[in-house]
Amino acid sequence: MQMKVSFNYKICSCMKKINNLVRRVNKGIKILTSPQNYYFYSKNLYSHHRLSFSQDGEDLVIAELFQGKAEGFYVDVGAHHPQRFSNTYYFYLKGWKGINIDAMPNSMKIFEVLRPNDINLEIPISEKSEVLTYYEFDEPALNSFSLPLSQERITKTNYKIIAETQLKTQTLAEVLDKYLPAEQTIDFLSIDVEGLDYQVINSNNWDKYKPKVILVEDLELSSLKNTNTSKICLFLEERGYILLAKTMRTLIFSLEN
Repeated sequence: MQMKVSFNYKICSCMKKINNLVRRVNKGIKILTSPQNYYFYSKNLYSHHRLSFSQDGEDLVIAELFQGKAEGFYVDVGAHHPQRFSNTYYFYLKGWKGINIDAMPNSMKIFEVLRPNDINLEIPISEKSEVLTYYEFDEPALNSFSLPLSQERITKTNYKIIAETQLKTQTLAEVLDKYLPAEQTIDFLSIDVEGLDYQVINSNNWDKYKPKVILVEDLELSSLKNTNTSKICLFLEERGYILLAKTMRTLIFSLEN
């Protein structure tokens, strides 16, 4: 029985490698047959630039914290898109792997194409299992479970809600219990769920899952002078994290020890 399981595992592993090879070959053919759809850069001219895929350069900040680490593992809650505004795609290109989670219906189809080595999950996350209304905008980056935030964006921008869907949420702890590979530590956790960020961090099992670095959006905190009023800051400080940096929207924490 053990030999059969081992043999089946080897077949699955081999098939995955073959599928990745076929995908690379097909991409090469597309580039050769439609070069007008791709950018080509001179390595000599662009050898000193650094690419960032995050909205405000968060991935480059995190890269400094993990200098020299060839492989690692991330969890991205509110992943949105495999490349656009992604805090994890930079690391995926470096050979890291992880779990991408987003609530938007059908959001994982493009992840399966562009991030086939990751675990891609279409699951809404909140602090308890409940049914919430998900507000979809004509700009998907604004999608949210928060009605006040959605109404504010309708008032202050030209974007509008195009759909409202009832979705059942799970806690982050439940998802990690089910999908995190055995014995896998989490190098960094990224949370960006447009208004429900505190509920997401509150849904984790902090005794069991303690990432080394956390990125979390805090739309209520406009200045580093007011960190003592941030629920997110106070919550994470109580669990042994220190605030290292802040971008326009995101707080970056590191485990103190």
